[in-house]
Amino acid sequence: MPTERFTFAGHDGADLAARLDLPKGPHLATALFAHCFTCSKDVHAARRIAARLAGAGIAVLRFDFTGLGHSGGEFENTTFTSNVEDLELAAKALEARGMAPGLLIGHSLGGAAVLRVARRIPSVRAVATIGAPFDPGHVTRNFEGALDEIAAHGAAEVNLGGQPVRIGRAFVEDVKGEALAPEIAGLKAALLVLHAPRDAVVGIDNAARIFVAAKHPKSFVTLGDADHLITRASDAEYAAEVIATWATRYLDLQKPAPPPGAPEGVVRVTEADAEGFLQDINSGPRHHALADEPLAYGGTDSGMSPYGFLSAGLGACTSMTIRMYARRKEWPLDHVRVDVCHDKVHAQDAGDASPAKVDQFTRVVYIEGDLSDDQRARLLEIADRCPVHRTLEATSQIVTRAG
Repeated sequence: MPTERFTFAGHDGADLAARLDLPKGPHLATALFAHCFTCSKDVHAARRIAARLAGAGIAVLRFDFTGLGHSGGEFENTTFTSNVEDLELAAKALEARGMAPGLLIGHSLGGAAVLRVARRIPSVRAVATIGAPFDPGHVTRNFEGALDEIAAHGAAEVNLGGQPVRIGRAFVEDVKGEALAPEIAGLKAALLVLHAPRDAVVGIDNAARIFVAAKHPKSFVTLGDADHLITRASDAEYAAEVIATWATRYLDLQKPAPPPGAPEGVVRVTEADAEGFLQDINSGPRHHALADEPLAYGGTDSGMSPYGFLSAGLGACTSMTIRMYARRKEWPLDHVRVDVCHDKVHAQDAGDASPAKVDQFTRVVYIEGDLSDDQRARLLEIADRCPVHRTLEATSQIVTRAG
């Protein structure tokens, strides 16, 4: 996905570093992502979700809050309220580019922040939270051993996620006094709550309280045994898939249907895992699939193999072609099933004098209905008229039999 870097002024005037992940195809909507407490815009979950949404035509802005990552300012002087102000300014920066955000996504304390800011951004139609606390003051549990020092000296250095961070008294006092219930109840957008039941940092009860406080439309999806930071690639992928699919229901992403005879468009395949073989496949703004290799071949088996997709194309086209013919003839065809297997066979076995191997697709067609023998035989013949069959048979052998 193309990524554009730019900066905008935060609540105290400091430059905040942002990344705008853009779709390679049409730009259909924009999302604003708020990262977890003391994390950065480049945390794994944020990058994965941004990539998936961009593949669905949704641009994503992710930025470092004041004093974090590559942004200017001092984190010690920030508060929960200032983080909310940074989010509002990020939305205004997007609006100035003609890309007002329709979707807000917040991870951990960022989830609480998007709940707090949503009503201030008129363009927002949907809000998704990941592992968010119902009570923002919950975050102080991460450094409760330093609370006395912060109270006495105004600030203290704490270790969060293996990194030293200075926390100021203003942050502690502000976050403890924050109440989200009225904001959640008054939310004028659809809400998706994502949370892991075994989250050891922000308990699952927080998700329940957020969900109960919200009015419909609202949805809750469990993240299984994911950890709080969604560090496993498979968990980040799942969260990304759920958000991307859910958001399309509330953001008006559907493009007008092309005129009859227009080409289908581009099927875009993007590498999702440089260390393995996982691929994102997007066809237009609404259709997504995963391609992978089996475990035995170094993949993670998270999607069909490339040959699996070829077999699926042949099977789907065969079934559709049979159905269209029976419908036109008004024959009593009740159901069609097509099983397809792919293999490499010696060309000599396929009736070719060449010693090389050729691809063989074995297709078993199951036809149900009160059909005569002649009708069944004719439908099997029609299977060979499937357009994908004709495309493949130029270089492959297709063996068809009744099931």
